[in-house]
Parts: sequence; structure tokens; C-alpha cells
Amino acid sequence: MSFASLGLIDPLLRNVQNLNYQTPTPVQAKAIPAVLSGKDVMAAAQTGTGKTAGFALPLLQRLVQYGPAVSSNRVRVLVLVPTRELAEQLLQSFIAYGKGLDLRFLAAYGGVSLNPQMMKLRKGVDVLVATPGRLLDLNRQNAVQFDQVQTLVLDEADRMLDLGFARELNAVFAALPAQRQTLLFSATFTDDIRGMAANILRSPINISVSPPNATASKIKQWVVTVDKKNKPDLFMHLVAENHWDHALVFVKTRNGVDYLAAMLDDAGYAVDTIHGDKPQPARLRALERFKKGEVQMLVATDVAARGLDIDDLPLVINVDLPIVAQDYVHRIGRTGRAGASGVAVSLVCADEAPQLAAIEALIRQTLPREEEPGFEAEHRVPQTSATGQIVKKPKKPKKPKVLQVATGAAQVPSKNTRSKPGSKPAAGPRKPTGKLAGGRGKRQP
Repeated sequence: MSFASLGLIDPLLRNVQNLNYQTPTPVQAKAIPAVLSGKDVMAAAQTGTGKTAGFALPLLQRLVQYGPAVSSNRVRVLVLVPTRELAEQLLQSFIAYGKGLDLRFLAAYGGVSLNPQMMKLRKGVDVLVATPGRLLDLNRQNAVQFDQVQTLVLDEADRMLDLGFARELNAVFAALPAQRQTLLFSATFTDDIRGMAANILRSPINISVSPPNATASKIKQWVVTVDKKNKPDLFMHLVAENHWDHALVFVKTRNGVDYLAAMLDDAGYAVDTIHGDKPQPARLRALERFKKGEVQMLVATDVAARGLDIDDLPLVINVDLPIVAQDYVHRIGRTGRAGASGVAVSLVCADEAPQLAAIEALIRQTLPREEEPGFEAEHRVPQTSATGQIVKKPKKPKKPKVLQVATGAAQVPSKNTRSKPGSKPAAGPRKPTGKLAGGRGKRQP
């Protein structure tokens, strides 16, 4: 199958060829004809399957062939996304796919000044990619009106609900024309997503190109168990021991991101960070430096889990597991994209057993476990199953036998017994010193 066989016009085919797209991915092969027909679409697709081109290419064609010119402060295609990063990425995709078509594009999101976005909307735009909160801000300022919207796209709809945008989404839906095309793309389909879809889609074409909540088959995943306090040292040890020099690293908190980045920097790695408190221009610079290879390690919170289009990323490291199981799928989906292979390693402590069980239930597989010599967990991680159950709790250490001394002055542990739980081990985990290099490569992503 070729892109030409899907009915795309010549300018789009030339742009696709210039981007070195050879053949349509499964989601593109199904979505492009459906969108061109004007039908509503409800699509389940893993991240990295090419879904952006699946809706952007046919929408650009419909704008050229069928729609009137856009008026002042109006928009013809409205794309809603959960994060600023994804908005910026989709904007660049529309610009690349629509090169030479004389169409106007804009991304609108918070964290930057409202006025420049309002100025660009005065002439009207053909495609507006926006986060829900900023879109409503612009609407309240009369900077954008919705009466000419022909198509609404919800990209990563599940993530928008996860981030608490349900009220904003309902406000947008109420303001849009009833007669429109609606496209909904989501990696997971919860009851809330299905309920929302039932209210806004009309006889949609359903598209699914992978099992629900599946992780890419070519991503090798495993868990390394460790005590929480030893995670940073284990991370640095694994990076050096395995010669990992290009990875996206996820940490739960902003402080954790900064701490780990400082360790990497001290060890001589080129490192940058992305988290919610970082200004948007700085986030974009960090991402571009990472994509260009100027940065070896990009340390991020879950703000980076979605919408980051990174080619040839070999490795994702979860120093902390996400609270929401679906975020694990999106985190590791940064690697193994478009049929490529990848590696995802998670450092898991005993406190994270419930999150691990939820992740394994979601992806329908039990992740293999390993221990790194010198970093064995004192607090053992319970055994979990692919059904989401903690099936075997770790055995509690036996209390040491004592020898009663006649005077009652002391109790001496037997030399054959282990130390009490929580006691300080004789030798702590190995901590790398100096610039990390050397060591045999155990796993080469």
C-alpha cells in the first residue's frame, strides 16, 4: 500500500515523500480514508504508531478542497491536546505536512504570554492546536470564536481526563457547532472516555491497531528491585556499568529531577531537565538539544511522558514508577517507536509494589525482575501477578536467637543468626566516584 493509494493530493504526497515516509502505518492506512470521507473517528492507537499523520494529512486535504477561507478570529480545525509539549509538536507536524498549501497554523498553550497568540488569531487560522485551559482563556477574550469550526480533534483524550480537563472539555464541546466532524484518539479507553465519546461522536468509525493498553512488542522491559534510599546510587551504577549514554529518565518529583541531574552532571554527562516548573522555552530547548544529541541524558517528570517525538531513542529508565499505571505505557512508548527496538528499565522499591501490580495488570504481563549485586533490597518487593494482585508477600526476617546470660546483664545474639531488620548493613551499596566510565556492558540497548 502507498500513500497515493489512500487518495491524497499531489502536494501532500510530495511533502510525505520529502519527509521520507515510505508506506502508511496501519493506523494511517485506516484513518486517512475515514477522515477524508468526513466521518467521525474513534481510534485506539499506541504512541509512536504515526497517528498524527493519520489525521493531519486528510484534514489538510479537506481544508484545501472543501472549506471556505477562514475569517478573522476564527478557526476551521481545532485540535485539543493535554500538554504544551504536544501542542508544539503537533504544530510542527502540521507545518511540515502542509508546506506550500497557503494555510495558517497556530499553537496556543499556557505558560507563555497571551497577547502574541491573540494577535496571531486576528487574521484567523486554519488549524489551531491548543490546550483546553488556554483555549477558553482566548475565547473569553473574544480572541477566538468557534462558529466556523469544521473539525474537532481530541488527541490523547485519556491524558486530558487524567489531568483534570473534563470541565474545560465540556465547556468547549458546548460552544462548538453541532454539525462538525469529530476525531478522538486515545491510547487507552476507560469508562470515562467511552462515556465522553458517546456524547460527542456520531456513528464513528472505530479504529484499533493494537491490543488495548499494550506496550510495544519490541520494547524489552525489566525491573531492578532496590531500597528507595539507594535508587540514585543504583541508577548511576547501572548507567556506568552498562555504558548507557543516551536515555530518557523519569523521576516522580521536580526535586528528584534536579538531584539526579546534578549527579549526572558531576559524573561528566551532558544532561538537561524537563519538569512543570521549568519555563516553556527552556523545556523546548532541552528537548531539541536531546534530539540533536547535544544532551546525553534528559531527566523529566511525567510532563514529558506524552507527545515527545524522539527518533532512535534506545532507552527509557524509570527511576520512580508513575502513580497512574497508564503513564507507564506512555513513558516507555518514547522508545520502540515505529517498529524500532528499545529498552525500558524500572527501579522498584517495596513501597511501589501496588503501582507495579497495577502496571502489570494494565499491560497483561509480569515484568521480569533482577537484583544488582551490592544493591540488594533489604525491604523486599512483594511478588505480583499480571492480574494486578500482590500474590506473595516477602518473608519477614526471623528474630535472632539469644543466649541468656546468668547475670541477666546482657543478651548476646547467636553467631549463626542474621542482624535485626532495619539494622545498618556492614557494607553499603557501591557508589561510583569520578567520571563514570568502564565496566563491562551487561545490556546494550
